[in-house]
Formats: sequence, C-alpha cells, structure tokens
Amino acid sequence: MKRKLFLSFLIALLIASVSCAEVVPLERNGYKLHLESFGTDGDPLLLVHGLTYSSHEFDVNVKDYSLARFFAGSGFKVWVLDIAGYGSSQEVDDGFMPDSNYAAEDIAAAARVILERSGRKSLNVLGWSWGTVTSGRFAAKYPELVRRLVLYAPIVAGLADVKVTAPFNHNTWEHAAGDFQVNADKSINYDITEPEVVNAFQSNCWRYDKESSPNGGRRDLLVAPSERLIPTAQLTMPVMIIAGSKDDYVSPELCREAFGTLTNKDSRLEIIDGAAHAMMMEKPYYKIFREKILDFLKAN
Repeated sequence: MKRKLFLSFLIALLIASVSCAEVVPLERNGYKLHLESFGTDGDPLLLVHGLTYSSHEFDVNVKDYSLARFFAGSGFKVWVLDIAGYGSSQEVDDGFMPDSNYAAEDIAAAARVILERSGRKSLNVLGWSWGTVTSGRFAAKYPELVRRLVLYAPIVAGLADVKVTAPFNHNTWEHAAGDFQVNADKSINYDITEPEVVNAFQSNCWRYDKESSPNGGRRDLLVAPSERLIPTAQLTMPVMIIAGSKDDYVSPELCREAFGTLTNKDSRLEIIDGAAHAMMMEKPYYKIFREKILDFLKAN
C-alpha cells in the first residue's frame, strides 16, 4: 500500500511539473513577444509555430495529445514562441512585416534567452509548416545556436504563384480546421482526428488568434513552386525531415530532394504513410510521429 501511495505521489509530481508553464519576458524590435516554457529542467527544445495560428497548436491539452507536454515529460525543457503579431505576442500595424526572415530573428532572440537561462550552448528546434521555413532560415544563419533541427511538414518550395495583397488574413472557424483530414464529402474524418481534439484546436485558434493574423509569411509561401524556401544546403547540424504521405502542402519527392542537400551524416528522413499535415494530432499517427522525433533528439 505504501509503495502504491509513493508511486501515485511521484506521478502527481510529474504531472504537476509538466503542467507548470512559465512565461518569460522577451522583447525584440520594440515588440513584446510571448515566450513560454513547459517542464522544470532538461535539454531545451523550442517549438516554432506555423502560418496563421500561434504556438497553442503544440499544446492541445486533450488526453495525451499535447506535443509540448509530451516532450516536457520526456526529459526536455520545452519552449514555445509566438512570432510578432501572432497569438499572445504584441500586435503589429503592418501585417507584411513579420515575414519569414523577420520571424527567423524573433526565433534567434528567443533562442538566446533560452540558452542564457539554461546554461547550454545550443538548443533543439522543431518547426511545423511555415515554422520550417522560419526555423530553417534561423538555423542556417545561426548554426552555433542549434544542436538538432526538426523540420515537420516542411514547406520546401513555393505553394502557388499567387499575389497576396492584404496585409492580414481573415481567420475563420472553418479555416482553423483546414489541416485535418476529411472524408469524400469534405467533412472532418473523425476516425483520424478525434472530435475533442478538433474542437480544442479550433477553440484555441479563436481564443488566441482571433479574427486576423499577419500575412507576411503567406506572401513568402505563395510563390512559384520552382522557388525553394528552406536553405537546407546551408544547414550543418543534424536535421530530421518528417512528413506525412497525405500532406497537401508537401510531397515526399520534395522532402527527398531537400534531404539530399543536407550535409550532416546524422540527418534523417521520415515519411509516415497515411499521415497528413496535422499528424501530431492524428489518432493513428501521433504516437509514431513523436517517438521518431524523440529518438532523433535523444541521439548523441
């Protein structure tokens, strides 16, 4: 009985430590940025959000789906950052200002704060979607700050040659569910993504990102498919490229092309069959997805 009580106490402590988030003051270029940590100690891991919606996407706190809490419980000090104009960071007047290169400097500012607080010389970085462009450019410019880099659902090349004229995107409830897999009738496939997860994600989008978000990143992505967006040939650290075979934004062929330009022999390419853009929240794939990343990040 005493042993069971002791184990229960340890589990409660672990849950409490993972759930305990700390917001750290950060300002760059006159804008206050939202930088938040999960966990109490461990190697630092910075998660970089995608286009339109902010870092809450890594903390869909339904069952065990939260990616941030998973890594915090796996020995990492996890950090999430909202780029200027996104989520809980300060609003911007010009939605075109926080483009990919600007965001890369926000990431650099956050990385320096994280490393100063952790006493480490380098940190791990995971970017999702547009976050692969921003974190990839950051890592190419400041390789000394990056231990390992994960490019999750990388936007390797331009998505379409479309002129973006509006500085801000109009966000909608329906748009927030656009990355989930759908049935033939375009309804969300709840066999792939549980209804509670979809609802939590959409609610967080409305709560944190509201009705608009900057379009600088969107203007960067909507260029000719011949234009390459991530400087993979300049990345010297170990890099993992991980994507789903059903991702509408990334093809396995483009991932293989990008992987072929990497120079570090410890880099990895993972294509998860059947998964799509939001596989970190997809019931058949989320555990496979994060275990592959965990194995990469834990490697010496």
